[in-house]
Amino acid sequence: MYEYENKSSESGRQQPVNGEYRYTGPFYQDSYSSQRTGGRTSNGTYAASSTGEVKKQKKKGGWGSLIAKTVCVALIFGVVSSAAFQATDYIGKKALDKEVEVDGAAEAPADFSQLLPNVENPDQTPAWEYDSGSANSVASIVENCMPSLVAITNVSVAEVPDYWRFFSGNVPQEQTSTGTGIVIGMNDTELLIVTNNHVIANAKNLTVVFSVDEGKEEAEAVQARVKGTDESKDLGVIAVRLEDIPSETLSSIKVASIGDSSSLHVGEQVVAIGNALGYGQSVTTGIISALGRDVTLQNDDGSTITNSLIQTDAAINPGNSGGALLNMKGEVIGINEAKYSRSGVEGMGYAIPISDVESIISDLSLRTIRDKVDEEQAGFLGVTCQDVTEDVSSQFDMPRGVYVSSVTEGSAADLAGIRKGDIITKFDRINVSTYQELKERLSYYSAGETIEIVVQSPNGAEYTEKTMQVTLSARSDMEN
Repeated sequence: MYEYENKSSESGRQQPVNGEYRYTGPFYQDSYSSQRTGGRTSNGTYAASSTGEVKKQKKKGGWGSLIAKTVCVALIFGVVSSAAFQATDYIGKKALDKEVEVDGAAEAPADFSQLLPNVENPDQTPAWEYDSGSANSVASIVENCMPSLVAITNVSVAEVPDYWRFFSGNVPQEQTSTGTGIVIGMNDTELLIVTNNHVIANAKNLTVVFSVDEGKEEAEAVQARVKGTDESKDLGVIAVRLEDIPSETLSSIKVASIGDSSSLHVGEQVVAIGNALGYGQSVTTGIISALGRDVTLQNDDGSTITNSLIQTDAAINPGNSGGALLNMKGEVIGINEAKYSRSGVEGMGYAIPISDVESIISDLSLRTIRDKVDEEQAGFLGVTCQDVTEDVSSQFDMPRGVYVSSVTEGSAADLAGIRKGDIITKFDRINVSTYQELKERLSYYSAGETIEIVVQSPNGAEYTEKTMQVTLSARSDMEN
């Protein structure tokens, strides 16, 4: 069973013990390699072989043992079934008699007609019967919404320990992972796709396969590029050039219909679609289990983000990240992101409420795709910073962001009025929550560019938000 501490958090919610929230992606293609050879895994469960078959190890014991067990089972079955049949026969006679004696009076048998289909009126469909032609059936939702989904493949570079060379530390290594995206719009030159930031992080090469092309022999992956990301909300928007998409494919793609996640109710039925395990789009169903769940997730660099998410019992698996959580109108009401991972825990998946992030997605979609600039031409802000983590923010009542610990005299930050103690929260209209993220964003901007930076400045016991126009300087100017 799922255990809770006998205490509550500051928000009033009980906190799980020894549990872990995890992103449901990206799904690394080699992460399950140890389980694809068949046989038992380390936790004693049976893993699928590379052919998709489930192979079980043979247990010790010969034919004698097997025959003895079979005889025992047969004897037990005979005794139990005999008793069961006698009981059933007795109960059945009582239930099916036209009249049953009750305290000496005659009573008509119970009427079970309400539990059965109305056979007298074949045009009347019983409420429980599946109707594949219904506007809100799962099958029709999938048919209408599947063309809005894409499978994303990310070839990235990660620093991994080099165990063969003791003193060499980490070495860069390519890794391939897969996730999901949702088509949210189109401009004159690009098709726009929203996904999770963690699906496309550190991308060296991004490609997508449209769901309308799945199963086609001639289907090819199409190149994609990052428009913008928001790490604090785990969001990213990527773009595919229209000229790179075959005309037949482009004519079949649909832009997703966006719903209102603020009007959801616990118990509503939902449908999840995503590129689970990198096998292609798959469908799961469930209900909304809870709303407003505060979930903290840890990134590869050790930083954490906390957001209020939708909880669902629809299966959310590795590779589902960035996929759609749909209501029964076929509208996107969430972006699948994470699950609660612990032995014995099932049916606790999480999605980003779409209404909470619509403005961020819109802003990311309007951004210009940038390439990293040469180090000599890169813009210089002139600050050293520290992260205001979730713990620090709660403990000292500070805004989340990047705390400015020093400012270089005469730098872009100094001339714009950024001071020690300020907390940078947005860089060029995008939230920033770590110093590393701020430096990464700077690497796409050239010296001389003017950008908008939002800071929270200390004002007694409170903070005041200020928006500043900052013209980036060149590092060489600061060194001369």
